[in-house]
Amino acid sequence: MAEEQSGPAKEQQMIEQAKAKGGFATAMTYFKLSGPGWLQSAITLGGGSLSSSLYLGVLAGFSLLWLQPIAMIIGIVMLSAIGYVTLSTGEKPFRAINEHVSPVLGWGWLIATLMANCIWSLPQFALAARAFRQNLMPGTFGPEVMGEGTANFIIVTAIAVICIIMVFFYDSRGLGVKIFNIVLKLMVGIIVVSFFGVVVYLSVKGDLPWGDIGSGFIPNIRLFWTPAASFNEALAKVAAIGPQFKEFWAGRIVDQQTDVLVAAAATAVGINMTFLLPYSMLKRGWNKHFRGLAVFDLSTGLFVPFILATGCVVIASASQFHTIPAPGLMGEKDGKGQLVKPDPGAKKNFRNNALARIQFGINNDKALSAQQKKAQIAALAKLTDADKDERISQLSEADRAMAAMLIRRDNIHLAKSLSPLTGPVVANYVFGIGVVGMAVSSIIILMLINGFCLTEIIGIEGKGLWYRLGCLVPAVGMAGPFIWKGAAPYLAMPTSVFGFIVIPIAYTTFMLVLNSKSLLGDNRPKGAKRWIWNLAMIVGLIPIMIGSVYMAWKKTQSSFLGSGWWGVGAILAFVAAAVIVHFIRRARRAKAA
Repeated sequence: MAEEQSGPAKEQQMIEQAKAKGGFATAMTYFKLSGPGWLQSAITLGGGSLSSSLYLGVLAGFSLLWLQPIAMIIGIVMLSAIGYVTLSTGEKPFRAINEHVSPVLGWGWLIATLMANCIWSLPQFALAARAFRQNLMPGTFGPEVMGEGTANFIIVTAIAVICIIMVFFYDSRGLGVKIFNIVLKLMVGIIVVSFFGVVVYLSVKGDLPWGDIGSGFIPNIRLFWTPAASFNEALAKVAAIGPQFKEFWAGRIVDQQTDVLVAAAATAVGINMTFLLPYSMLKRGWNKHFRGLAVFDLSTGLFVPFILATGCVVIASASQFHTIPAPGLMGEKDGKGQLVKPDPGAKKNFRNNALARIQFGINNDKALSAQQKKAQIAALAKLTDADKDERISQLSEADRAMAAMLIRRDNIHLAKSLSPLTGPVVANYVFGIGVVGMAVSSIIILMLINGFCLTEIIGIEGKGLWYRLGCLVPAVGMAGPFIWKGAAPYLAMPTSVFGFIVIPIAYTTFMLVLNSKSLLGDNRPKGAKRWIWNLAMIVGLIPIMIGSVYMAWKKTQSSFLGSGWWGVGAILAFVAAAVIVHFIRRARRAKAA
Protein backbone atom coordinates (compact mmCIF):
# COMPACT_ATOMS: atom_id res chain seq x y z
CA MET A 1 0.00 0.00 0.00
CA ALA A 2 2.92 2.32 0.78
CA GLU A 3 4.12 1.93 -2.79
CA GLU A 4 0.75 3.13 -4.12
CA GLN A 5 0.83 6.18 -1.82
CA SER A 6 4.37 7.14 -2.75
CA GLY A 7 3.29 8.32 -6.22
CA PRO A 8 0.88 11.09 -5.15
CA ALA A 9 3.17 12.10 -2.28
CA LYS A 10 6.08 12.47 -4.67
CA GLU A 11 3.93 14.43 -7.15
CA GLN A 12 2.77 16.77 -4.36
CA GLN A 13 6.39 17.41 -3.41
CA MET A 14 7.24 18.14 -7.06
CA ILE A 15 4.43 20.71 -7.22
CA GLU A 16 5.55 22.45 -4.04
CA GLN A 17 9.15 22.62 -5.26
CA ALA A 18 8.01 23.97 -8.65
CA LYS A 19 5.87 26.68 -7.05
CA ALA A 20 8.90 27.86 -5.12
CA LYS A 21 10.79 28.30 -8.42
CA GLY A 22 8.07 30.34 -10.16
CA GLY A 23 5.23 30.19 -12.66
CA PHE A 24 7.11 28.65 -15.58
CA ALA A 25 8.48 25.80 -13.49
CA THR A 26 5.00 25.22 -12.05
CA ALA A 27 3.44 25.08 -15.53
CA MET A 28 6.08 22.61 -16.74
CA THR A 29 5.54 20.40 -13.70
CA TYR A 30 1.77 20.60 -14.11
CA PHE A 31 2.10 19.53 -17.75
CA LYS A 32 4.33 16.61 -16.78
CA LEU A 33 1.87 15.43 -14.11
CA SER A 34 -1.31 16.07 -16.10
CA GLY A 35 -3.48 13.12 -17.12
CA PRO A 36 -7.23 13.18 -16.38
CA GLY A 37 -7.71 16.23 -18.62
CA TRP A 38 -6.06 14.39 -21.52
CA LEU A 39 -8.38 11.45 -20.90
CA GLN A 40 -11.27 13.89 -21.29
CA SER A 41 -9.76 15.23 -24.50
CA ALA A 42 -9.33 11.73 -25.89
CA ILE A 43 -13.01 10.93 -25.50
CA THR A 44 -14.47 14.25 -26.59
CA LEU A 45 -12.37 14.22 -29.78
CA GLY A 46 -14.36 11.36 -31.26
CA GLY A 47 -16.90 10.59 -33.95
CA GLY A 48 -19.48 12.94 -32.49
CA SER A 49 -17.10 15.89 -32.48
CA LEU A 50 -16.03 15.14 -36.05
CA SER A 51 -19.57 14.75 -37.40
CA SER A 52 -20.85 17.80 -35.54
CA SER A 53 -17.94 19.96 -36.67
CA LEU A 54 -18.24 18.78 -40.28
CA TYR A 55 -21.94 19.57 -40.43
CA LEU A 56 -21.58 22.84 -38.53
CA GLY A 57 -19.38 23.99 -41.37
CA VAL A 58 -21.79 22.69 -44.02
CA LEU A 59 -24.85 24.37 -42.53
CA ALA A 60 -23.58 27.60 -41.04
CA GLY A 61 -20.16 28.19 -42.54
CA PHE A 62 -17.96 30.06 -40.07
CA SER A 63 -20.95 31.54 -38.20
CA LEU A 64 -21.04 28.90 -35.45
CA LEU A 65 -17.37 28.75 -34.54
CA TRP A 66 -18.36 30.24 -31.17
CA LEU A 67 -20.68 27.38 -30.23
CA GLN A 68 -18.23 24.64 -29.28
CA PRO A 69 -15.93 26.88 -27.19
CA ILE A 70 -18.91 28.12 -25.15
CA ALA A 71 -20.27 24.59 -24.73
CA MET A 72 -16.83 23.45 -23.59
CA ILE A 73 -16.54 26.31 -21.09
CA ILE A 74 -19.91 25.30 -19.58
CA GLY A 75 -18.73 21.71 -19.43
CA ILE A 76 -15.43 22.62 -17.79
CA VAL A 77 -17.28 24.62 -15.12
CA MET A 78 -19.31 21.50 -14.28
CA LEU A 79 -16.27 19.22 -14.45
CA SER A 80 -14.39 21.61 -12.18
CA ALA A 81 -17.26 21.43 -9.68
CA ILE A 82 -17.25 17.63 -9.45
CA GLY A 83 -13.46 17.69 -9.47
CA TYR A 84 -13.43 20.15 -6.55
CA VAL A 85 -15.83 17.98 -4.56
CA THR A 86 -13.89 14.79 -5.29
CA LEU A 87 -10.48 16.24 -4.45
CA SER A 88 -11.80 17.93 -1.30
CA THR A 89 -13.48 14.84 0.16
CA GLY A 90 -11.61 11.92 -1.40
CA GLU A 91 -14.97 10.12 -1.67
CA LYS A 92 -16.19 8.33 -4.75
CA PRO A 93 -18.85 10.57 -6.34
CA PHE A 94 -21.43 7.86 -7.03
CA ARG A 95 -21.52 6.79 -3.40
CA ALA A 96 -21.34 10.38 -2.15
CA ILE A 97 -24.28 11.44 -4.33
CA ASN A 98 -26.37 8.46 -3.18
CA GLU A 99 -25.63 9.21 0.46
CA HIS A 100 -25.77 13.01 0.57
CA VAL A 101 -28.09 14.00 -2.30
CA SER A 102 -30.31 11.31 -3.85
CA PRO A 103 -29.83 7.70 -5.00
CA VAL A 104 -32.17 8.48 -7.90
CA LEU A 105 -29.70 11.08 -9.18
CA GLY A 106 -26.74 8.84 -8.46
CA TRP A 107 -28.14 5.80 -10.24
CA GLY A 108 -29.55 7.94 -13.03
CA TRP A 109 -26.07 9.36 -13.60
CA LEU A 110 -24.44 5.92 -13.64
CA ILE A 111 -27.06 4.22 -15.84
CA ALA A 112 -27.08 7.09 -18.34
CA THR A 113 -23.28 6.84 -18.48
CA LEU A 114 -23.41 3.09 -19.14
CA MET A 115 -25.97 3.59 -21.92
CA ALA A 116 -23.94 6.38 -23.48
CA ASN A 117 -20.77 4.25 -23.41
CA CYS A 118 -22.35 1.35 -25.28
CA ILE A 119 -24.16 3.57 -27.79
CA TRP A 120 -21.11 5.74 -28.43
CA SER A 121 -18.81 2.79 -29.07
CA LEU A 122 -20.80 1.84 -32.20
CA PRO A 123 -20.08 4.97 -34.27
CA GLN A 124 -16.45 5.06 -33.15
CA PHE A 125 -15.70 1.60 -34.59
CA ALA A 126 -17.72 2.42 -37.72
CA LEU A 127 -15.86 5.71 -38.17
CA ALA A 128 -12.43 4.09 -37.81
CA ALA A 129 -13.29 1.26 -40.23
CA ARG A 130 -14.55 3.71 -42.84
CA ALA A 131 -11.44 5.90 -42.52
CA PHE A 132 -9.16 2.87 -42.99
CA ARG A 133 -11.09 1.68 -46.05
CA GLN A 134 -11.42 5.03 -47.75
CA ASN A 135 -8.62 7.30 -46.50
CA LEU A 136 -5.67 5.28 -45.27
CA MET A 137 -5.59 1.83 -46.90
CA PRO A 138 -7.99 1.71 -49.87
CA GLY A 139 -5.50 -0.52 -51.70
CA THR A 140 -5.71 -3.11 -48.91
CA PHE A 141 -9.28 -2.83 -47.69
CA GLY A 142 -10.96 -1.24 -50.71
CA PRO A 143 -14.02 -2.86 -52.37
CA GLU A 144 -11.97 -4.03 -55.35
CA VAL A 145 -9.63 -5.97 -53.01
CA MET A 146 -11.96 -7.60 -50.51
CA GLY A 147 -15.58 -7.53 -49.41
CA GLU A 148 -16.75 -4.75 -47.15
CA GLY A 149 -17.78 -7.20 -44.42
CA THR A 150 -14.38 -8.92 -44.36
CA ALA A 151 -12.52 -5.61 -44.36
CA ASN A 152 -14.63 -4.26 -41.52
CA PHE A 153 -14.14 -7.43 -39.46
CA ILE A 154 -10.35 -7.31 -39.80
CA ILE A 155 -10.17 -3.59 -39.00
CA VAL A 156 -12.49 -3.57 -35.97
CA THR A 157 -10.85 -6.69 -34.53
CA ALA A 158 -7.39 -5.11 -34.77
CA ILE A 159 -8.69 -1.87 -33.24
CA ALA A 160 -10.39 -3.72 -30.39
CA VAL A 161 -7.20 -5.63 -29.56
CA ILE A 162 -5.13 -2.42 -29.53
CA CYS A 163 -7.66 -0.64 -27.31
CA ILE A 164 -7.87 -3.54 -24.85
CA ILE A 165 -4.05 -3.65 -24.55
CA MET A 166 -4.00 0.09 -23.86
CA VAL A 167 -6.70 -0.26 -21.20
CA PHE A 168 -4.76 -3.03 -19.48
CA PHE A 169 -1.69 -0.75 -19.43
CA TYR A 170 -3.80 1.82 -17.59
CA ASP A 171 -4.85 -0.73 -14.98
CA SER A 172 -1.36 -2.12 -14.46
CA ARG A 173 -0.06 0.97 -12.62
CA GLY A 174 3.60 1.98 -12.51
CA LEU A 175 5.27 1.87 -15.92
CA GLY A 176 2.02 0.78 -17.58
CA VAL A 177 0.26 4.01 -16.55
CA LYS A 178 3.19 6.10 -17.77
CA ILE A 179 3.14 4.35 -21.14
CA PHE A 180 -0.64 4.82 -21.34
CA ASN A 181 -0.44 8.56 -20.59
CA ILE A 182 2.38 9.13 -23.08
CA VAL A 183 0.61 7.24 -25.87
CA LEU A 184 -2.69 9.01 -25.15
CA LYS A 185 -1.09 12.46 -25.24
CA LEU A 186 0.61 11.53 -28.52
CA MET A 187 -2.75 10.39 -29.98
CA VAL A 188 -4.46 13.62 -28.99
CA GLY A 189 -1.50 15.55 -30.37
CA ILE A 190 -1.73 13.70 -33.70
CA ILE A 191 -5.45 14.51 -33.93
CA VAL A 192 -4.84 18.21 -33.35
CA VAL A 193 -1.80 18.42 -35.64
CA SER A 194 -3.64 16.57 -38.44
CA PHE A 195 -6.56 18.99 -38.62
CA PHE A 196 -4.50 22.05 -37.72
CA GLY A 197 -2.08 21.20 -40.52
CA VAL A 198 -4.88 21.15 -43.08
CA VAL A 199 -6.04 24.63 -42.03
CA VAL A 200 -2.50 26.00 -42.06
CA TYR A 201 -2.03 24.62 -45.58
CA LEU A 202 -5.29 26.19 -46.76
CA SER A 203 -4.31 29.49 -45.16
CA VAL A 204 -0.91 29.52 -46.86
CA LYS A 205 -2.66 28.84 -50.18
CA GLY A 206 -4.81 31.91 -49.51
CA ASP A 207 -8.10 30.02 -49.51
CA LEU A 208 -9.40 31.12 -46.09
CA PRO A 209 -11.24 34.40 -45.32
CA TRP A 210 -9.80 35.09 -41.88
CA GLY A 211 -12.05 38.12 -41.38
CA ASP A 212 -15.16 35.93 -41.64
CA ILE A 213 -13.51 33.26 -39.49
CA GLY A 214 -12.77 35.80 -36.76
CA SER A 215 -16.36 37.10 -36.74
CA GLY A 216 -17.55 33.49 -36.44
CA PHE A 217 -16.30 33.42 -32.84
CA ILE A 218 -18.76 36.18 -31.88
CA PRO A 219 -21.89 34.51 -30.41
CA ASN A 220 -25.06 34.89 -32.47
CA ILE A 221 -28.05 33.21 -30.84
CA ARG A 222 -30.29 34.10 -33.80
CA LEU A 223 -28.85 31.03 -35.53
CA PHE A 224 -31.03 28.91 -33.25
CA TRP A 225 -34.10 30.03 -35.21
CA THR A 226 -32.82 31.59 -38.45
CA PRO A 227 -30.54 30.25 -41.22
CA ALA A 228 -26.99 31.58 -41.52
CA ALA A 229 -26.86 34.90 -43.40
CA SER A 230 -24.71 33.28 -46.09
CA PHE A 231 -27.85 31.42 -47.28
CA ASN A 232 -29.64 34.69 -48.05
CA GLU A 233 -28.70 34.75 -51.74
CA ALA A 234 -29.82 31.15 -52.34
CA LEU A 235 -33.03 31.70 -50.35
CA ALA A 236 -33.78 34.87 -52.32
CA LYS A 237 -33.71 32.86 -55.56
CA VAL A 238 -36.23 30.41 -54.10
CA ALA A 239 -38.39 33.28 -52.85
CA ALA A 240 -38.67 34.53 -56.42
CA ILE A 241 -40.63 31.35 -57.20
CA GLY A 242 -42.86 31.70 -54.15
CA PRO A 243 -42.38 33.03 -50.60
CA GLN A 244 -43.75 29.79 -49.16
CA PHE A 245 -40.87 27.87 -50.71
CA LYS A 246 -38.37 30.18 -49.07
CA GLU A 247 -40.07 29.41 -45.76
CA PHE A 248 -39.80 25.68 -46.49
CA TRP A 249 -36.06 25.74 -47.15
CA ALA A 250 -35.38 28.15 -44.29
CA GLY A 251 -37.31 25.85 -41.97
CA ARG A 252 -35.41 22.81 -43.23
CA ILE A 253 -32.09 24.56 -42.64
CA VAL A 254 -33.07 25.64 -39.13
CA ASP A 255 -34.37 22.17 -38.28
CA GLN A 256 -31.06 20.60 -39.29
CA GLN A 257 -29.12 23.42 -37.61
CA THR A 258 -30.94 22.66 -34.34
CA ASP A 259 -29.89 19.01 -34.40
CA VAL A 260 -26.29 19.80 -35.20
CA LEU A 261 -26.19 22.61 -32.61
CA VAL A 262 -27.40 20.19 -29.96
CA ALA A 263 -25.01 17.47 -31.13
CA ALA A 264 -22.07 19.88 -31.02
CA ALA A 265 -23.00 20.99 -27.50
CA ALA A 266 -23.50 17.39 -26.35
CA THR A 267 -20.17 16.18 -27.71
CA ALA A 268 -18.25 19.02 -26.02
CA VAL A 269 -18.75 17.42 -22.59
CA GLY A 270 -20.86 14.26 -22.54
CA ILE A 271 -22.35 12.60 -19.50
CA ASN A 272 -19.80 9.77 -19.61
CA MET A 273 -17.01 12.36 -19.42
CA THR A 274 -18.46 13.66 -16.17
CA PHE A 275 -18.18 10.14 -14.74
CA LEU A 276 -14.61 9.67 -15.93
CA LEU A 277 -12.99 12.79 -14.46
CA PRO A 278 -13.47 12.22 -10.71
CA TYR A 279 -12.62 8.53 -10.88
CA SER A 280 -9.49 9.10 -12.97
CA MET A 281 -8.39 11.68 -10.39
CA LEU A 282 -8.96 9.26 -7.53
CA LYS A 283 -7.10 6.53 -9.40
CA ARG A 284 -4.11 8.89 -9.64
CA GLY A 285 -4.29 9.42 -5.88
CA TRP A 286 -4.96 13.15 -6.15
CA ASN A 287 -6.36 15.12 -3.19
CA LYS A 288 -7.15 18.74 -2.29
CA HIS A 289 -3.50 19.71 -2.80
CA PHE A 290 -3.93 18.96 -6.52
CA ARG A 291 -6.77 21.45 -7.19
CA GLY A 292 -4.51 23.85 -9.09
CA LEU A 293 -3.14 20.99 -11.18
CA ALA A 294 -6.70 19.84 -11.92
CA VAL A 295 -7.67 23.25 -13.34
CA PHE A 296 -4.48 23.42 -15.43
CA ASP A 297 -5.06 19.85 -16.60
CA LEU A 298 -8.59 20.59 -17.82
CA SER A 299 -7.44 23.78 -19.56
CA THR A 300 -4.43 22.39 -21.41
CA GLY A 301 -5.46 18.76 -21.77
CA LEU A 302 -9.12 19.29 -22.65
CA PHE A 303 -10.01 22.82 -23.71
CA VAL A 304 -7.07 23.67 -25.97
CA PRO A 305 -6.94 20.41 -28.01
CA PHE A 306 -10.73 20.34 -28.37
CA ILE A 307 -11.01 23.92 -29.61
CA LEU A 308 -8.09 23.55 -32.02
CA ALA A 309 -9.27 20.25 -33.52
CA THR A 310 -12.99 21.00 -33.83
CA GLY A 311 -12.40 24.59 -34.93
CA CYS A 312 -10.10 23.42 -37.71
CA VAL A 313 -12.64 20.84 -38.93
CA VAL A 314 -15.38 23.52 -39.00
CA ILE A 315 -13.11 25.90 -40.91
CA ALA A 316 -12.07 23.25 -43.46
CA SER A 317 -15.65 22.03 -43.90
CA ALA A 318 -17.08 25.55 -44.26
CA SER A 319 -14.46 26.54 -46.81
CA GLN A 320 -15.25 23.52 -49.00
CA PHE A 321 -18.97 22.83 -48.56
CA HIS A 322 -21.00 25.75 -47.19
CA THR A 323 -23.64 26.93 -49.73
CA ILE A 324 -21.87 24.83 -52.38
CA PRO A 325 -24.00 22.14 -54.08
CA ALA A 326 -22.53 18.65 -53.82
CA PRO A 327 -20.83 17.74 -57.14
CA GLY A 328 -22.77 15.78 -59.74
CA LEU A 329 -26.25 16.79 -58.62
CA MET A 330 -26.76 19.84 -60.82
CA GLY A 331 -25.70 18.31 -64.15
CA GLU A 332 -22.12 19.55 -63.97
CA LYS A 333 -19.54 18.38 -66.50
CA ASP A 334 -15.86 17.69 -65.97
CA GLY A 335 -12.94 18.98 -68.06
CA LYS A 336 -13.59 16.30 -70.67
CA GLY A 337 -17.22 17.29 -71.08
CA GLN A 338 -18.50 14.21 -69.23
CA LEU A 339 -21.26 14.43 -66.63
CA VAL A 340 -19.89 14.31 -63.09
CA LYS A 341 -21.14 11.24 -61.24
CA PRO A 342 -22.52 12.09 -57.80
CA ASP A 343 -21.57 10.16 -54.69
CA PRO A 344 -24.28 7.50 -54.03
CA GLY A 345 -24.82 8.71 -50.47
CA ALA A 346 -25.04 12.31 -51.61
CA LYS A 347 -27.51 11.30 -54.34
CA LYS A 348 -29.78 9.64 -51.79
CA ASN A 349 -29.60 12.62 -49.45
CA PHE A 350 -30.30 15.01 -52.34
CA ARG A 351 -33.31 12.95 -53.41
CA ASN A 352 -34.76 13.06 -49.87
CA ASN A 353 -34.35 16.84 -49.68
CA ALA A 354 -35.92 17.38 -53.10
CA LEU A 355 -38.82 14.98 -52.47
CA ALA A 356 -39.59 16.80 -49.21
CA ARG A 357 -39.79 20.02 -51.25
CA ILE A 358 -42.15 18.37 -53.77
CA GLN A 359 -44.36 17.04 -50.98
CA PHE A 360 -44.44 20.51 -49.42
CA GLY A 361 -45.58 21.93 -52.77
CA ILE A 362 -48.40 19.38 -52.97
CA ASN A 363 -49.57 20.12 -49.43
CA ASN A 364 -49.61 23.86 -50.14
CA ASP A 365 -51.39 23.63 -53.50
CA LYS A 366 -54.75 25.34 -52.85
CA ALA A 367 -56.18 23.95 -56.08
CA LEU A 368 -56.08 20.43 -54.67
CA SER A 369 -58.53 18.89 -52.22
CA ALA A 370 -57.27 17.11 -49.12
CA GLN A 371 -58.03 13.74 -50.75
CA GLN A 372 -56.15 14.70 -53.91
CA LYS A 373 -53.13 15.81 -51.88
CA LYS A 374 -53.09 12.53 -50.01
CA ALA A 375 -53.35 10.55 -53.24
CA GLN A 376 -50.52 12.47 -54.93
CA ILE A 377 -48.21 12.07 -51.94
CA ALA A 378 -48.93 8.33 -51.82
CA ALA A 379 -48.23 8.06 -55.56
CA LEU A 380 -44.97 9.98 -55.11
CA ALA A 381 -43.76 7.48 -52.52
CA LYS A 382 -44.42 4.53 -54.87
CA LEU A 383 -42.33 5.91 -57.76
CA THR A 384 -39.10 4.18 -58.74
CA ASP A 385 -35.85 6.06 -58.09
CA ALA A 386 -35.59 6.84 -61.80
CA ASP A 387 -39.13 8.28 -61.87
CA LYS A 388 -38.40 10.26 -58.70
CA ASP A 389 -35.30 11.71 -60.32
CA GLU A 390 -37.37 12.68 -63.36
CA ARG A 391 -39.88 14.41 -61.09
CA ILE A 392 -37.06 16.18 -59.23
CA SER A 393 -35.60 17.43 -62.54
CA GLN A 394 -38.82 19.41 -63.01
CA LEU A 395 -38.11 21.48 -59.90
CA SER A 396 -36.58 24.91 -60.39
CA GLU A 397 -32.81 25.21 -60.45
CA ALA A 398 -32.99 27.24 -57.24
CA ASP A 399 -34.84 24.43 -55.44
CA ARG A 400 -32.44 21.77 -56.70
CA ALA A 401 -29.48 23.90 -55.68
CA MET A 402 -30.87 24.20 -52.14
CA ALA A 403 -31.39 20.42 -51.98
CA ALA A 404 -27.79 19.88 -53.14
CA MET A 405 -26.36 22.40 -50.64
CA LEU A 406 -27.81 20.59 -47.64
CA ILE A 407 -26.08 17.29 -48.32
CA ARG A 408 -24.49 15.67 -45.29
CA ARG A 409 -20.77 15.19 -45.84
CA ASP A 410 -18.32 12.92 -44.06
CA ASN A 411 -14.55 12.54 -43.78
CA ILE A 412 -14.07 11.01 -47.25
CA HIS A 413 -15.98 13.89 -48.90
CA LEU A 414 -13.83 16.44 -47.10
CA ALA A 415 -10.65 14.59 -48.02
CA LYS A 416 -11.69 14.46 -51.70
CA SER A 417 -12.61 18.13 -51.78
CA LEU A 418 -9.28 19.11 -50.23
CA SER A 419 -7.21 16.88 -52.52
CA PRO A 420 -6.79 19.46 -55.34
CA LEU A 421 -5.66 22.04 -52.78
CA THR A 422 -3.50 19.99 -50.40
CA GLY A 423 -2.54 17.01 -52.53
CA PRO A 424 -3.60 13.41 -51.95
CA VAL A 425 -1.09 12.78 -49.13
CA VAL A 426 -2.40 15.56 -46.89
CA ALA A 427 -6.01 15.07 -47.88
CA ASN A 428 -6.17 11.30 -47.40
CA TYR A 429 -3.38 10.23 -45.09
CA VAL A 430 -3.02 13.16 -42.71
CA PHE A 431 -6.76 13.66 -42.49
CA GLY A 432 -7.35 9.91 -42.21
CA ILE A 433 -4.84 9.57 -39.37
CA GLY A 434 -6.65 12.31 -37.47
CA VAL A 435 -10.01 10.58 -37.98
CA VAL A 436 -8.71 7.18 -36.86
CA GLY A 437 -6.99 8.79 -33.89
CA MET A 438 -10.30 10.36 -32.88
CA ALA A 439 -12.12 7.05 -33.00
CA VAL A 440 -9.48 4.88 -31.32
CA SER A 441 -8.79 7.29 -28.47
CA SER A 442 -12.53 7.55 -27.79
CA ILE A 443 -12.94 3.75 -27.71
CA ILE A 444 -10.11 3.45 -25.18
CA ILE A 445 -11.68 6.00 -22.86
CA LEU A 446 -15.17 4.51 -23.21
CA MET A 447 -13.68 1.25 -22.02
CA LEU A 448 -12.02 2.91 -19.03
CA ILE A 449 -15.27 4.60 -18.00
CA ASN A 450 -17.23 1.38 -18.25
CA GLY A 451 -14.74 -0.32 -15.94
CA PHE A 452 -15.36 2.36 -13.31
CA CYS A 453 -19.13 2.00 -13.77
CA LEU A 454 -19.13 -1.76 -13.23
CA THR A 455 -16.92 -1.65 -10.13
CA GLU A 456 -19.14 1.06 -8.64
CA ILE A 457 -22.24 -1.09 -9.21
CA ILE A 458 -20.53 -4.01 -7.48
CA GLY A 459 -19.10 -1.75 -4.77
CA ILE A 460 -15.40 -2.56 -5.17
CA GLU A 461 -12.24 -0.64 -6.05
CA GLY A 462 -11.78 0.40 -9.68
CA LYS A 463 -9.06 -2.08 -10.54
CA GLY A 464 -8.44 -5.78 -11.08
CA LEU A 465 -10.48 -8.46 -12.84
CA TRP A 466 -13.94 -6.90 -12.53
CA TYR A 467 -12.64 -3.55 -13.68
CA ARG A 468 -11.11 -5.14 -16.77
CA LEU A 469 -14.28 -7.09 -17.49
CA GLY A 470 -16.26 -3.85 -17.32
CA CYS A 471 -13.79 -2.29 -19.75
CA LEU A 472 -14.55 -5.00 -22.31
CA VAL A 473 -18.28 -4.16 -22.57
CA PRO A 474 -17.89 -1.26 -25.06
CA ALA A 475 -16.28 -3.76 -27.43
CA VAL A 476 -19.89 -4.36 -28.55
CA GLY A 477 -19.16 -1.36 -30.74
CA MET A 478 -17.38 -3.74 -33.10
CA ALA A 479 -20.86 -4.29 -34.51
CA GLY A 480 -21.02 -0.63 -35.56
CA PRO A 481 -19.95 -1.03 -39.21
CA PHE A 482 -22.34 -3.97 -39.63
CA ILE A 483 -25.37 -2.39 -37.94
CA TRP A 484 -25.09 0.75 -40.04
CA LYS A 485 -24.04 -0.24 -43.53
CA GLY A 486 -21.66 2.31 -44.96
CA ALA A 487 -21.85 4.22 -41.68
CA ALA A 488 -20.54 7.75 -41.92
CA PRO A 489 -19.61 10.12 -39.07
CA TYR A 490 -23.15 11.50 -39.26
CA LEU A 491 -24.49 8.33 -37.58
CA ALA A 492 -22.99 9.74 -34.37
CA MET A 493 -25.56 12.55 -34.43
CA PRO A 494 -28.48 10.63 -32.85
CA THR A 495 -26.24 9.45 -30.02
CA SER A 496 -25.11 13.04 -29.47
CA VAL A 497 -28.74 14.12 -29.12
CA PHE A 498 -29.36 11.30 -26.63
CA GLY A 499 -26.35 12.44 -24.62
CA PHE A 500 -27.64 16.01 -24.61
CA ILE A 501 -31.02 14.93 -23.23
CA VAL A 502 -29.49 13.14 -20.23
CA ILE A 503 -26.59 15.52 -19.44
CA PRO A 504 -28.73 17.74 -17.12
CA ILE A 505 -28.86 14.73 -14.75
CA ALA A 506 -25.14 15.07 -14.16
CA TYR A 507 -25.04 18.88 -14.16
CA THR A 508 -27.87 19.22 -11.64
CA THR A 509 -26.26 16.61 -9.42
CA PHE A 510 -22.90 18.40 -9.40
CA MET A 511 -24.55 21.66 -8.41
CA LEU A 512 -26.27 19.96 -5.49
CA VAL A 513 -23.16 18.19 -4.20
CA LEU A 514 -21.10 21.39 -4.38
CA ASN A 515 -23.62 22.96 -2.00
CA SER A 516 -23.88 19.95 0.32
CA LYS A 517 -22.70 20.83 3.83
CA SER A 518 -22.99 17.21 4.98
CA LEU A 519 -20.60 16.11 2.23
CA LEU A 520 -18.08 18.95 2.00
CA GLY A 521 -18.17 20.29 5.54
CA ASP A 522 -15.63 23.12 5.89
CA ASN A 523 -14.54 22.58 2.27
CA ARG A 524 -17.86 23.87 0.94
CA PRO A 525 -17.25 27.18 -0.88
CA LYS A 526 -18.11 30.23 1.24
CA GLY A 527 -19.14 33.83 0.63
CA ALA A 528 -18.46 35.36 -2.78
CA LYS A 529 -16.69 32.21 -3.97
CA ARG A 530 -19.84 30.17 -3.42
CA TRP A 531 -21.98 32.76 -5.22
CA ILE A 532 -19.61 32.78 -8.20
CA TRP A 533 -19.61 28.97 -8.39
CA ASN A 534 -23.39 28.75 -8.29
CA LEU A 535 -23.94 31.62 -10.73
CA ALA A 536 -21.57 30.02 -13.24
CA MET A 537 -23.31 26.65 -12.91
CA ILE A 538 -26.82 28.14 -13.18
CA VAL A 539 -25.84 30.13 -16.30
CA GLY A 540 -24.59 26.90 -17.87
CA LEU A 541 -27.40 24.67 -16.62
CA ILE A 542 -30.35 26.76 -17.85
CA PRO A 543 -29.64 26.53 -21.62
CA ILE A 544 -28.67 22.86 -21.26
CA MET A 545 -31.96 22.06 -19.50
CA ILE A 546 -34.04 24.02 -22.02
CA GLY A 547 -32.28 22.27 -24.88
CA SER A 548 -32.72 18.88 -23.21
CA VAL A 549 -36.48 19.30 -22.79
CA TYR A 550 -36.84 20.64 -26.33
CA MET A 551 -34.93 17.73 -27.87
CA ALA A 552 -36.81 15.17 -25.75
CA TRP A 553 -40.05 16.67 -27.06
CA LYS A 554 -38.84 16.87 -30.66
CA LYS A 555 -37.38 13.37 -30.86
CA THR A 556 -40.29 11.54 -29.21
CA GLN A 557 -42.75 13.52 -31.33
CA SER A 558 -41.00 12.48 -34.55
CA SER A 559 -40.48 8.86 -33.42
CA PHE A 560 -42.92 5.97 -33.37
CA LEU A 561 -44.23 7.30 -30.03
CA GLY A 562 -45.87 10.16 -31.93
CA SER A 563 -46.05 12.68 -29.09
CA GLY A 564 -43.50 14.99 -27.51
CA TRP A 565 -45.17 14.50 -24.15
CA TRP A 566 -43.54 11.07 -23.84
CA GLY A 567 -40.10 12.65 -23.72
CA VAL A 568 -41.10 15.53 -21.46
CA GLY A 569 -43.06 13.13 -19.26
CA ALA A 570 -40.02 10.89 -18.84
CA ILE A 571 -37.96 13.87 -17.66
CA LEU A 572 -40.69 15.03 -15.25
CA ALA A 573 -41.08 11.48 -13.90
CA PHE A 574 -37.36 11.28 -13.19
CA VAL A 575 -37.36 14.66 -11.42
CA ALA A 576 -40.43 13.69 -9.40
CA ALA A 577 -38.80 10.42 -8.33
CA ALA A 578 -35.66 12.26 -7.20
CA VAL A 579 -37.70 14.78 -5.16
CA ILE A 580 -39.94 12.13 -3.56
CA VAL A 581 -37.00 9.93 -2.55
CA HIS A 582 -35.18 12.97 -1.15
CA PHE A 583 -38.05 13.89 1.16
CA ILE A 584 -38.68 10.28 2.20
CA ARG A 585 -35.04 9.89 3.23
CA ARG A 586 -35.08 13.24 4.98
CA ALA A 587 -38.16 12.24 6.98
CA ARG A 588 -36.58 8.91 7.95
CA ARG A 589 -33.40 10.59 9.12
CA ALA A 590 -35.35 13.14 11.14
CA LYS A 591 -37.33 10.32 12.74
CA ALA A 592 -34.18 8.33 13.50
CA ALA A 593 -32.59 11.39 15.10
